[in-house]
Amino acid sequence: MARIVVVEDDVYMREELIDMLGKAGYDAVPLLDFENAISQIKELSPDLILLDINLPFHSGFEICKEIKAKQLGTVLILTARDKLQDELHALGLGADDYLTKPCNMERLLARTKNLLRRREEQEQQGLLDGGGFLLDPNTFTLYAGKTSYVLPQNEGKILLALLKSSPNLVSKSELFHALWGTTEFIDENALQVNFTRLRKTLREFGLEERIETVRGQGYRLKEQVGL
Repeated sequence: MARIVVVEDDVYMREELIDMLGKAGYDAVPLLDFENAISQIKELSPDLILLDINLPFHSGFEICKEIKAKQLGTVLILTARDKLQDELHALGLGADDYLTKPCNMERLLARTKNLLRRREEQEQQGLLDGGGFLLDPNTFTLYAGKTSYVLPQNEGKILLALLKSSPNLVSKSELFHALWGTTEFIDENALQVNFTRLRKTLREFGLEERIETVRGQGYRLKEQVGL
């Protein structure tokens, strides 16, 4: 049974959503500690988060960004804010879908079912979520939007190493091991060449700014930046 956490501060709306989702066969759980929303979501380990934007202590935008950065679940924004710029901002932060209130409940259930199906398919395929893209760690296939591209092996190994450690730093020696299994007799220029190629590839998907160079230390995959 899929678990859905409802992050909604309006008591009547929250109870209505919990009741509707429960009747549809989901394990629907309300989030009540809005001050510590992220830690509570992490503890509940949901498959999907229904997230309002106007919340006490932290906005839904902030919570969405943290959820996607920590890969805590799929996010469906459900809000009364119907401006295009709010929707684009939420999607830019990694939200998986966006609906405005008042919302037809059948539409909400259909979107919920679709998002959970997509999540299950990704898990079955073993895809890793990079926030804005997915990566198949076995074939190094990069999925961004409706486009897919098979990365050359070295580019794939670099992106995989960065993704697994994100947002933490990956040292050059760790990348040497990931690419060549050793740090001995490796020309650092070889690493730079592969990074240049990877950045060029990512540029085609609008992802080139995601890789950050930390001078003298290594590299990291930055969190997705909103619009």
